[in-house]
Amino acid sequence: MTDQLPAKSNDDRNWEAMDSGVIRHAINPAQLGSAEISPTGKFEAGSYASFTLTYTAGTFGIDDSGSLRICFRFASDQGNPQFDHPESANYCTVTASNGALLQLRWDPKGNVRPWDRTLWIKVVKGFLQESDQIIIRFGVTDFGGPGMRLQTFCEDTFEFRVLADPVATFNFQPLPIQPTIAIVPGKPERFVAVLPTRCRPNEPFSLKIKGEDKWGNPSNQCEDTVTLERETDAEIEGLPETAHFTKGDCALIIPGLSLSKAGQTSIIVKDSKGTAIAQTNPLIVEQRDLVHFWGDMHGQSEETIGTGSARDYFAFARDRAFVDACGHQGNDFQISDGFWNELNRITEEFDAPGSFVALPGYEWSGNTSLGGDRNVYFPDENRTIRRSSHALIEDQTTADTDCTTARDLFEAFADNQEFDVVCYAHCGGRYADIGYAHDGRFERSVEVHSSWGSFEWLLQDAFKLGYRVGVVTNSDGHKGRPGASYPGAGKFGAIGGLTCFITHELSREALLDCMRKRHHYGTTGGDAGRMIIDIAATFDAPGILYHDDPALFETKGVSTNTAMMGDIVHLPHGNINLAVSVAASSPIIRIDIFNGLNLVETVRPYSKADLGARLRLHWEGAEYRGRFREVIWDGTAKVVGNTIKSSQPVNFLNRDKVLEQQGDTDLSWRALTTGNFGGVDILMSDPNAGSLSIKTPLIEREVEIADIGYEDTIFDASGDLPRFMKVYRLPDRNSHVSCSFDRTLALKSTGDNPLYFRVELEDGTRAWTSPIYVFR
Repeated sequence: MTDQLPAKSNDDRNWEAMDSGVIRHAINPAQLGSAEISPTGKFEAGSYASFTLTYTAGTFGIDDSGSLRICFRFASDQGNPQFDHPESANYCTVTASNGALLQLRWDPKGNVRPWDRTLWIKVVKGFLQESDQIIIRFGVTDFGGPGMRLQTFCEDTFEFRVLADPVATFNFQPLPIQPTIAIVPGKPERFVAVLPTRCRPNEPFSLKIKGEDKWGNPSNQCEDTVTLERETDAEIEGLPETAHFTKGDCALIIPGLSLSKAGQTSIIVKDSKGTAIAQTNPLIVEQRDLVHFWGDMHGQSEETIGTGSARDYFAFARDRAFVDACGHQGNDFQISDGFWNELNRITEEFDAPGSFVALPGYEWSGNTSLGGDRNVYFPDENRTIRRSSHALIEDQTTADTDCTTARDLFEAFADNQEFDVVCYAHCGGRYADIGYAHDGRFERSVEVHSSWGSFEWLLQDAFKLGYRVGVVTNSDGHKGRPGASYPGAGKFGAIGGLTCFITHELSREALLDCMRKRHHYGTTGGDAGRMIIDIAATFDAPGILYHDDPALFETKGVSTNTAMMGDIVHLPHGNINLAVSVAASSPIIRIDIFNGLNLVETVRPYSKADLGARLRLHWEGAEYRGRFREVIWDGTAKVVGNTIKSSQPVNFLNRDKVLEQQGDTDLSWRALTTGNFGGVDILMSDPNAGSLSIKTPLIEREVEIADIGYEDTIFDASGDLPRFMKVYRLPDRNSHVSCSFDRTLALKSTGDNPLYFRVELEDGTRAWTSPIYVFR
């Protein structure tokens, strides 16, 4: 690979936080030495490669006990260098040209963020003079290893960041020019096609199609003529019979489509051989005031702890992930005043009412003991950023606006009459402690899913505390892929979520109004993430409808006999009747109806008579609320007295985690969850014969296959948070991609009745609706 790339200079990010040590100005950077990488050029994401990084000592050489650090970003999921197994992947060797003895250490938290992941090279016997070299070979293949596994997501300037401490003062300084390579997408492994989920007759919309490589990166290697077919007889005006993917483009967009009549449809995409390669989400067209817009409002770019520039971040959301709205939520303690100004310029540039909303904001990133992470959204640019601290910002000029606790943050908004601000509570590395601090005048929703996992417990916390909050899901992505954030091979355990905003138009004003009214639902993203959920409540007797919580605001409600998700209703007497409908691109397994903490009913679109020989083994949970929440589910299943015809993984989102079938009686797998769930579908030869033995680190059970039925058989291993396995039976073929039903629910006479729905699809997608809060 010989394509030359421009080296990355420290000046390219003049707002970047201090990243090497306490003392900023020490040795003249020109005297620190230099580093080169070979080969340079473009390399496929997730592939194996070998590199030689050569550091040439500068004026001071490197003294005895001086060091180098080769650092990589926190977000990178590349293979970790190892020094003990030459025949294996990621084998690394380090030598000094003059024979000096070197000590090596890999430390994933060995440097200041975002350059956490560190190869530490210390001179422990001898020293280096000017022009002496240290040669680092990453991914050595001399002994049969495949090389170094590259990160699974794209980056134009993937940096081998070299820091030097030549005088052995423990003051590490970055070299003035850093070696880089480009990480690019591979060939398309699958295709994704997207339509709006709800629009009005004669309202124009676009069909958007992309190919994705094995790691979910939009591929620029698609080259084919595809055929476009309607799933139904609904006439789609402007839809061509064929369209052409041009090599080099990452997306195919067909604008100017419309339906003149109400109805439901989707579009099937076929390749030049006639094979169906993608089908869109369902689209419902009807005359109504409120329609759907999809957004990912939470993620970061390289200026804080993510990947790629903030400008690239918004461009990806709009042009590659096909979302309608996006927000950038950088950690506040890394956002310098310079970057804050730049970020405001970018959101203003990208915001285009009617086609794309870019919402200004940031993440208030306080320590957990001080309230934990909160998302902050503004209606316009150039607002005051009230940081949790200036931990990684050298310029302390604006430190007087810091809000150390989440309580301070909400008080500052109130004192400054900033009631147009909207906040979310979320769980990332730090989790939001809404018991410590919450103000419903600003904090309108909780984020129950992101790339970090699923956190339904955050919604449950709100119910226990008597808060009235909505539900959102986002990516909190660090890989530069907002709206299509896959977990890759690192510590992120889930696909990033998407929120469906139910509002009348695509603008900042309408979006923020929707957020304040909690008129939205969230999904776990992915292929089937853009499902359509309708919840319509009617009342036997009139109630009083509120959008702002009457417990917090002096607000007048309006008389009503109807409500939608997110509404707050005072219903002195009478019943609530709920009409529920779901339409999706994957078959529906269950719809759970909750009244607060209580599961009222589980609705399945199929009956007991439809059940067949297919069993689903399901595992779910988190270790605890903090960073290290992963639950390892590596395990086996063995069938006795029956045989396995086939098996299919569910939510095996990390390609390194695999399901293997040994013969016709045994399965093994590697899997983890971070509050979300995974599992295996097992199709048995005989629907009832024999037994199934399950073994994982947490749970070992044996169950008779004949006893596995319509209801869940649960094996609980919960700790501070739920951790469990369950097994149940499915139809051999579930064709129910839509489901509608009505329910009349009994209400508690005291306190709130937070009525919400959780939908689960066969492919592993979940969705949660914002509750309707009904009180007597």
